[in-house]
Amino acid sequence: MNIRLVLASSAALGAIALSAPAIAQDAPAADQAAQEDNAIIVTARRQSESVAEVPAALTVFGAEALARTGVQRADDFIQLTPGVTIVTGTAEAGDTQINIRGINGARDAESSVALVVDGILKTNTAQLNQNQGTMRQVEILKGPQGALYGRNAAAGAIVIQTVKPGDTLEGGVTLRAAQDNTYLATGYVSVPVGEGAGFVLSGNYSTTDGFFRNRFLNNSKTIDDQEIWSVDGRFVAALGPNTELDVKARYADLTGASINFNASFHLPNFAAANPAFFEDVNEHPFGFYSNIRPTNDQTTFEASAKIEHEFDSVTLTAWALYSDVDQSLTADGTSADFARFTFPGATPASVAASNACFASTAQLTGYPLNPPAFIGQIPVPFIFAPANGSTFGPYSPTTCDGTQFQIREQSDISAEIRLASNGDGPFNWQVGAYYLHIDREVGVSLGADLGQGVIRQLYNAPGSSNPTTQLYNDSFKTDVYALFAAADFDVTDRFNISVAGRYDIEDRSVRSLVPAVFDPFTGGPINPGQQVINGVVQPIPDQSKTFKQFQPKISLRYAVDDNANLYANWGIGFKSGGFNNQGSAAIVDQAFNQFIGTNVLINDQYRKEVSSAFEAGIKGSLLDGRITYDLAGYYTTIDDMQFFEFFVGGFGLLRVVSNIDEVEIYGGELNLTAEIIEGWTVFGSANVTESEIKQNASRPVTVGNKSPYTADYTLNFGTQLDVPMTSSMDFVSRVDYRVTGPTWFHTLQDDTNPTLFSGLLPGSALGLPAFVGDADYSVSRRDAFGVVDARIGVETDRWSLFAYAENLFNKKYLNEVITAVEFGGSFISPGGRQRLGVEFGYKF
Repeated sequence: MNIRLVLASSAALGAIALSAPAIAQDAPAADQAAQEDNAIIVTARRQSESVAEVPAALTVFGAEALARTGVQRADDFIQLTPGVTIVTGTAEAGDTQINIRGINGARDAESSVALVVDGILKTNTAQLNQNQGTMRQVEILKGPQGALYGRNAAAGAIVIQTVKPGDTLEGGVTLRAAQDNTYLATGYVSVPVGEGAGFVLSGNYSTTDGFFRNRFLNNSKTIDDQEIWSVDGRFVAALGPNTELDVKARYADLTGASINFNASFHLPNFAAANPAFFEDVNEHPFGFYSNIRPTNDQTTFEASAKIEHEFDSVTLTAWALYSDVDQSLTADGTSADFARFTFPGATPASVAASNACFASTAQLTGYPLNPPAFIGQIPVPFIFAPANGSTFGPYSPTTCDGTQFQIREQSDISAEIRLASNGDGPFNWQVGAYYLHIDREVGVSLGADLGQGVIRQLYNAPGSSNPTTQLYNDSFKTDVYALFAAADFDVTDRFNISVAGRYDIEDRSVRSLVPAVFDPFTGGPINPGQQVINGVVQPIPDQSKTFKQFQPKISLRYAVDDNANLYANWGIGFKSGGFNNQGSAAIVDQAFNQFIGTNVLINDQYRKEVSSAFEAGIKGSLLDGRITYDLAGYYTTIDDMQFFEFFVGGFGLLRVVSNIDEVEIYGGELNLTAEIIEGWTVFGSANVTESEIKQNASRPVTVGNKSPYTADYTLNFGTQLDVPMTSSMDFVSRVDYRVTGPTWFHTLQDDTNPTLFSGLLPGSALGLPAFVGDADYSVSRRDAFGVVDARIGVETDRWSLFAYAENLFNKKYLNEVITAVEFGGSFISPGGRQRLGVEFGYKF
């Protein structure tokens, strides 16, 4: 019997036991398997260097670590990285926000994290969590990287390398099967074509029924079901002894569900009538009852070409990228509780919507919903009809909440040219220029539900089966110009200085595509930003704005000895300002500030975000490399942090970006990896982040609160075992335990605020004072949670067979909490539940 196998297996099982929910709630762990060798070559700073030489906190996943953890997309490797969290797919597939050390990518704004694949910078946030082909290495660099990658790299950069064709035929396939009809198949083949050329073809297919079911639609699999397929091609050829051409193309298609949210109310003064009106978001029992089957469709096409030529002392690199991502969703609406479709009006459209609403409510009287929702004899909200009125919440089984159809279509063309020294001496440099053009159309259409489904177009005339009641539809154009330079100097054999700088100019414009028509329900314009002059609806004027920013970066590294490096860096990060859907400011002012006396400041144009970040640390190894470590501290200030706000009311729903004037963030991070015996590695990491809102004109009461979407801490612990069973077969197991600390998702936290109910109550049948409708958001924080993933199996040089568990102990947690302050509650989405499966791999 193999004694090492027995000892290591016992340790792995022990790690699983210690990872059970009884242990800490506060644990982040980076997968350090790829960092255990500081000689791993990385390119995060656009130059080849070892992990130890990078003067910044860096997490690396090599090919082996990616295989051992089963990583496929960004949400997989981010869960293994300290100080980094992700929210993805809660509203739609392309809806991804990555938070690194307190800096978050606001929904509907630009990303805060650069995504670089095979040396090419991608610019669409919808690409952040897509499969990027057959990955061979992933690098996550923290802190502002704008000096290297420009706009939208304020929080860090994700640098991915995929399979590059070699001079021999090779390939591989991975097949998975798990619960909930969850299947995955990936494969690639790398084929040499003559001398110095070859191509790689990769494919990916995955499908799942999801964890949750729609109870109203006969327990249908329509909440988080998804089907994805993609094809990636890469051709690399040597055009001469010093020139290489790299051409890539990919196509991806996704279909599935969207808007997998429930509502949780935070109205303490209503709790006497029903305790569910004042609910801790972490205690919510999820149930889905929408009468509209939510859909999400996304198609992606990309094509790029990169050429690299080595001169005697410098290398010229140039690339160009075309990208087109189109996505749309249909779903139920949100406004049943605010009587948008319950009072017959003068127009045929409003009468039809009212009749449909009353009819569907009558059929469903008494139908069981998540408390405190209930369907009374009439659809009028309970505050108007206490005896037999209804409380729906959003996404109800009736037609009273209407429909929504959203699109986000973006195509962009980008190009870069860079000249860099070949790196043979103590002084190295690079200079370059970058250009980007973006065409983006965003539309949000709210319609009446007449029981005949959703028409998948933004404007439907009165008299149609799904007449539009409110419309936001804008065309955005962006042109970005940038110049950059960097220099790296070895002052001595031990001391290195790096300086870099980039100047970005971003020209943005917006044109409203909303037709000049009247809302068939209210008689006003169909977009609240439109004006009516002499009985004629006027178009919303075009807007344009230029945003400029210089982004410097200074880095220092000092080698204490051959096994330890001290480092420090400082840099500026930048995210361009932009435009909300035109009319947003008008509807917030009318529906909230004028009606309930709030003082919410929302503009149709939001400001640029600028951050200043300092980091210092030490990284190295001990005991001949058997132990590696990385300890860092950081301090960041952000001016005009961009933040997503969600508003719900009688008007429907509204998505906007606002600014938080000033935020301060500081924290620390530790990573440790140890090889106990040959083949058995243990690793752990911890990140603690403190943050404070220093100034916020949008919501002044939030000063002193924490940065939204920022976990108080993350902890990661794990162990990996790889030992021989026979001369040709190894036993392999891995356990990862990730703890994500308490997280606020909104600037409003331990605070109270008036709601629409505060405005409605005094004039309702109840006749209560306004304060009774105020909300208390102290119950809207996501609690800390820990998730265990495990893999165990055998492998040879050719094949592998694994059993795996995602969320082994079926920990129930929240994926996201979107607080709709003036609505009086939050929209909450559940995290993934337990999933057990098997995986087979074969390579040649």
